[in-house]
Amino acid sequence: MPVHARSSARTDHVPPQPVHAVPAVAAAARTADSVLANLASDVGGLAEAEHERRARTFGPNAIRTHHARLGPVAARQLRSPLLLLLAVTAAVSFFLGERTDAIVIGVIVVMSVGLGTINEFRAEQAAEALHERIRHRVVVTRDGRARSVDLADLVPGDIVELRPGELVPADLRLLSVTGLQCDESVLTGEAEAVRKSVEPVPEGSAVAELAPCALMGTVVAAGTGRGVVIATGGDTEFGRIAVGLARREPETEFQVGLRRFSMLLVRVAAVLTIGIFAVNLVLHRPLLDALMFSLAIAVGISPQLLPAVVSTSLAAGSRLLAQRKVLVKRLVCIEDLGDIEVLFTDKTGTLTEGRIEFMRAVATDAGADSRVATLGMICTDGVVQNGRLTGGDALDTALWAAPLAPQESIAQYARLATLPFDHARRMVSVLVDTPRGGRLVITKGAPESVLACCESVPEAARRALDAEFAAGHRVVAVAVRSAPGQTALGPSDEAGLRLAGFLVFLDPPKSSARQAISRLDALGVTVKVITGDHPTVAARVCEQLGLRVGQSLSGAEVARLSDAELAQKLSDTTIFARVDPEQKARIVRAQRSLGVDVAYLGDGVNDALALHAADVGISVDAATDVAKDAADVVLLEKDLQVLADGVTQGRRVFANTMKYVLMGTSSNFGNMFSAAGASTFLPFLPMLPSQILLNNLLYDASQLAIPTDTVDEEQLARPARWDIRLIQRFMLVFGPISSIFDFATFGIMLWVFHAGEALFHTGWFVESLATQTLVLFVIRTRRTPFFRSHPSVTMLTAALAAVGVGALLPATPLAGALGFRPLPGGFFVALLVMIVVYLALAEAAKHWFFRTPPTIPAARDRRPDHRLRRRAARFATTGHPAPGTSAHPAQAFGP
Repeated sequence: MPVHARSSARTDHVPPQPVHAVPAVAAAARTADSVLANLASDVGGLAEAEHERRARTFGPNAIRTHHARLGPVAARQLRSPLLLLLAVTAAVSFFLGERTDAIVIGVIVVMSVGLGTINEFRAEQAAEALHERIRHRVVVTRDGRARSVDLADLVPGDIVELRPGELVPADLRLLSVTGLQCDESVLTGEAEAVRKSVEPVPEGSAVAELAPCALMGTVVAAGTGRGVVIATGGDTEFGRIAVGLARREPETEFQVGLRRFSMLLVRVAAVLTIGIFAVNLVLHRPLLDALMFSLAIAVGISPQLLPAVVSTSLAAGSRLLAQRKVLVKRLVCIEDLGDIEVLFTDKTGTLTEGRIEFMRAVATDAGADSRVATLGMICTDGVVQNGRLTGGDALDTALWAAPLAPQESIAQYARLATLPFDHARRMVSVLVDTPRGGRLVITKGAPESVLACCESVPEAARRALDAEFAAGHRVVAVAVRSAPGQTALGPSDEAGLRLAGFLVFLDPPKSSARQAISRLDALGVTVKVITGDHPTVAARVCEQLGLRVGQSLSGAEVARLSDAELAQKLSDTTIFARVDPEQKARIVRAQRSLGVDVAYLGDGVNDALALHAADVGISVDAATDVAKDAADVVLLEKDLQVLADGVTQGRRVFANTMKYVLMGTSSNFGNMFSAAGASTFLPFLPMLPSQILLNNLLYDASQLAIPTDTVDEEQLARPARWDIRLIQRFMLVFGPISSIFDFATFGIMLWVFHAGEALFHTGWFVESLATQTLVLFVIRTRRTPFFRSHPSVTMLTAALAAVGVGALLPATPLAGALGFRPLPGGFFVALLVMIVVYLALAEAAKHWFFRTPPTIPAARDRRPDHRLRRRAARFATTGHPAPGTSAHPAQAFGP
C-alpha cells in the first residue's frame, strides 16, 4: 500500500495476509455512525469547511503512523548474542572482583552499542525522509469542483473518482460505474477481478451497510467509477485486518550475502573459541580468564560494526541519490541497483521529453480536420467538468491543452455512455448525442486496433499513417458510426466503424538521453525499449539517440514464440512494441532466465507485473499507485541520467562494504589465530580479554569512515556480487601473512626486550592495531595504493587517528587500568620496519591473489533467486508491496 507522511512522521499502509471471507463494510462504519448517517453524496461533494471539520474528527487516511525513534533502534543493537554475552560477562567479572576488566568491557559495550545506534538511527532517518517524498494522489469532488488531493487527506463523505490502475483509497459506496472491475485478492485471495455495479439505496438504509462497495487496498483492474467515502484509515475493512499485523520484508540478495558471510565467521569463531578454551583449561589457567579470553577471541574475529558500516554506506548512498532525485524505498535496494545488467524501459518521458504536444489532426475528408480534433476530445474516459479535463491520460491532456483545440464545440455533445480504455482493446469509446440530434459511437485508440474495426480504410489514409510513423510521431486514430436509439455501450459495439482521421502528437527525443545511454553502456548496462507505441516510431527515436537498433518484436510476434524461442531472440532484440502487461512480464522473466540481473522502468498499471518480475522495479513519482507500490525505486525525474547515478552508487556501496569484509576477515583471522597459537606456549595470556576488545573497538571505529572512501573506476564498471569462496580464500591467504608479523612481534618482545606480561600485552596491542588498520590502504584497491588510487581524506584521518590512539594509550594515565606499560623507543623503530615490510608483502600477495583464478570457478548462484521470490511473495499476498514497511538492514545481519 502507499505511504503518506506529514512533517517527520511516516505513515504506512500495511498489507494484510489474504482472508477467505470479507464482510461488506458495516464493521468499518460502526466506528463513525454519527458521521456516516449524514454522508454527503450529492454531485458537488463536501464543502472545504466540512472537510476540515471531518479531518479533525477522523484524522489522516492512514492505518499506522510512526516516527524514527531512538529507543527501538538502540534496543535492536542489544539483539546481538555476543554483545549480550559480553554484558553478562562484565557483570560476572564485577561481582567476582575483576572490577577493572568489568569496567573496561562495560565501556566497550556501551561504546559499541552507541556507535551502532547513532549510525542506524541516521540511516532510519534517511529512509524516513525518502518515504516522506513519495505521494499518492486521488481525484475528488469538493465544492462542486474536481481536484487532485493527497490520499491521506480523504475523509468520510468525499466523492472519489476511480480509474484503471489506481488503488481504491478508502472504503467507498459506489455511486456510478462504467465497466468497473476491482482486483480484491489483497482481501480475498481470489485472483479474478470482481465486476462492480450500482444499486439504489432504499430510503432509511445506512449507506455503509449496503453493497456494492469498493474496498480500500483493492485495485481498479478495468473501467471507471465514482463513490462516496464511508470509512478511512483503520476504520476500513482493510485497516481492521491490517492494523494489528507486523510485517517484515523478505531479504534482498545483499542481505543474504551478509548473512552467509556472518555464518562463515560464526563457524570460524566457534572453532577458535572452543579450541582456545579447551587449551587454556588443559594448561590449568583460571576458568574465568579462560572463558573471557575465549569470548574475546570470538568477538575479535567478528566484525561487530559491520551493520553500522553497511548502514552508514547505505544511508550516505541514499542521501546522495535523493539529491539526484532517486528515492530508494528500502535502503538495501541501493546495492541491487548496482547489479543491473539489462534495463527495460518505456519510451515516453525516458527516451523522449515526455512533454507530449498535439501537432495536428489529419482527416480522411478534406477540410474536416477540426471535426477530428473535436471527436477526439469528446472520446475520453477522463472527467470533463466545466470545460476542463481531469484525470485524462497524457495524450488526452495534450489534446485538451492545445491552443487551437475546438473546446467550444464540446459543450454541444452529450456523453451518454463510456467504454473505458484497456490494454487488450487499446481503444476507448463513447456514446454521444450530437448537436444535430443524431447519436454516435466514437472510438479512439491505437491505429492498428481502430483500423481493424473499420469497414474500409482509404489507401491514402494508410500512406499518411506510415509517413507519420516514419517521422517518429505518435498517432491516434479516430473512427465513428451512427447509433440511433442505442443506450448502452459494449466491446461488440466497436465494429462497422468509419475512419474519421488521425490525431498526431510530438514527443521529441530527450537531449540528455544520448549521454545517459552512453554512460549506462560504459557501466555494462544494456538498454532495451518496451513500449506501447508503434515499432517504427520507437526505432526512429532509438536511432536519434544513438541506441543500437537491433530486431523489433511486436506483441503478436511474442505471443507466437515459446519461452525458449523468446529467450533466444533477446540477444538481438532491442525494441518490444505493442505488448500487453503479461507479455512485458514474460519478456523480463525470459531475460532473467539467461542469468543476468534485470531492471524494469515503468509507470503504468500495465507495468505492474513486469515490475514485480524484475530484479529491480523502477517507477516515477508521477506513476500510477500500483506501479509505484510495485517498484523498489522511485525516480522524481524520469531520466536515465539519475538512474545511471543509482547504478554507480549501488556499486560504490558494495565495493566499500567488501573493503571492510576482506580486511576484517583477513586481519582479524590472522590476529586471532596468532592469539590462539601464542596461548599454547606462553605462560600467560598473549593479551588480556579487555585489551582484545578495546583493540577491536578502536579498529572497528576507524572503519566507520570506509563509506566515505573513493572507489576505483574499474570497480564501478561491472556489477560485483557476494562470493563466499573468494572471501574464504582471501582469509586463508592474508590471515597467515598477518600472523607472521604477530609472531615476529612475539619474538622481538620476548628475546629483544625481554618483556614481562604487561609489556608483552602492550607491544602486541600496538602492533596488531597498527598492522590490521593500515593494511586497509592495500586492500581497498587493486591498484598501487597512494600512487594510482587515493583514499578519502576522512578515511585516512580516521585510520591514522586509531593507530595514534593505540600508540599513545600506554603513555597515558589510563595505562595502568588497562594493563599497559610504556614501550621502549626501540620498539617503535622495529614496529615501523615491520609495518613497511608487512604492507609490501600484502601488496605483493594482493597482486598474486587477484591474478590467480580460484581453483573452483565461483559461478554465479541464482538458485535462491531471493529478489524474485521476495517480489512474487508480495504480489501473491497483497497485489502490491508496502514501500513504507521496511525493515532496517541491520536486522537481517549476522552477529
